[in-house]
Amino acid sequence: MRNARTKALVGGVQLLAIVLLLSTVGQAQKVVKLMVPDNPSPHPAPEQPIPYSHKQHLAFGLQCKDCHANPEPGKLMTFPETAKCMQCHGTIATDKPSIQKLASYASSKEPIPWVRVYKVLTGIEWSHRPHVSGGVKCETCHGQVAEMATMSEVTSVTSMYACLNCHETNHAKTACETCHKH
Repeated sequence: MRNARTKALVGGVQLLAIVLLLSTVGQAQKVVKLMVPDNPSPHPAPEQPIPYSHKQHLAFGLQCKDCHANPEPGKLMTFPETAKCMQCHGTIATDKPSIQKLASYASSKEPIPWVRVYKVLTGIEWSHRPHVSGGVKCETCHGQVAEMATMSEVTSVTSMYACLNCHETNHAKTACETCHKH
């Protein structure tokens, strides 16, 4: 009898731990949403020179850093070299017009003129480097990119409100000169 009570108690404690864990996960997702809220106005995806789906490519297990490097001084995450794309597309989907256009860029050694979706505002000194090294995940600022067929500005990350809110929430510097250099 005592053994059955002990098992029931342990099972109840385990169930409570699972419920608390799941509710914490939900709260963490809400905090991220509050830190960088959705963009209040629609921003259609810019027309790109070649159609590209993050959703399709990330489904293969690619990570953001596999294609987007952060060279010195760390301000911008770069677009991949065309040769990087051709590592797969030298043999995959070669009959598609968009891949043929990609191959044309690759053979000419000309970079693809991608249109940047998120732009740092004029007068702002900003870098990906401390954010990435601080463990901020790409989707915190750029939204659920892995679910996007076309990339658009879905969050308000380029607003002062979003930056200050995130910095305050994470106890990071909020002094004006942190971002506004003279």
